[in-house]
Amino acid sequence: MILGDDFGGRSLSPGGHWWNQDISGAPIDPNSAAFIDFIGRTRALHPDFGPPPYGIPYVGVGGSQPRVPVTFEYVEDSDPGPYPIPPDAPIEGGPDSDGDRHILALDLDNCMLYELFAAYTDDGGASWSAGSGAIFDLTTNDLRPDGWTSADAAGLPIYPGLVRYEEVVEAGVIEHALRFTVSRSQRGYIHPATHFASDDTDPNLPPMGLRVRMKADYDCSGLASEIQVICTALKRYGMFVADNGSDWYLSGAPNPMWNDDNLHDIDGITGAAFEVVQTGEIITD
Repeated sequence: MILGDDFGGRSLSPGGHWWNQDISGAPIDPNSAAFIDFIGRTRALHPDFGPPPYGIPYVGVGGSQPRVPVTFEYVEDSDPGPYPIPPDAPIEGGPDSDGDRHILALDLDNCMLYELFAAYTDDGGASWSAGSGAIFDLTTNDLRPDGWTSADAAGLPIYPGLVRYEEVVEAGVIEHALRFTVSRSQRGYIHPATHFASDDTDPNLPPMGLRVRMKADYDCSGLASEIQVICTALKRYGMFVADNGSDWYLSGAPNPMWNDDNLHDIDGITGAAFEVVQTGEIITD
């Protein structure tokens, strides 16, 4: 299942989904060393989440949640509304933020995911404007059309790649790949990504959808238990380049129960702990 969750006894995705693909035995990409060098071999991994407001929030809704209209800046790449966005839906960074302002709404009854980028409302949530928006049926392995973005630069869904407290602390296991950002990316993408966010054709820059794995022999045993859970997931499922941002910033959802000191144990892990796995061809069109 795609999210490591099971709502009402239903798996949220068929088996073999690319978010749940075990890549611990996948071959190393021939250009792995160059990709890692560009992202930063000595640069540290960073938890881009913690107690609120840090992280990308989400909200669960029912199938009866009223749908509201959304207008988009990038209409050609966006799935038309209406979207089941509650008036008080949490916004990344808070309602007064000027960052990416993602809104993620998970329809728990119908296994559908609705995501917005740069979401704003001026009428109390009766309608929204956004940079882009995407709707994902979590019971399928469908990709967005080639060339399309989503609420994320890579055209990927955001929610499935988040580190979440319920998995790390309560369940003690993450059963899916994670999401991270890089400061510079290549004009290209690897499926399941469907969109690039750069005009730079340097072949040593990471393309969107690049999948990075923690080396099997990397020792996380001395780190906080939360980080050990994350390390295990990074060795088995890896993490996708999903957006331009700060290098090695690992995405997660905010939760007031996160122990921020424990999370920052991850700061001792550098790019040298990772390798790039070969998962497909780079698409440049």
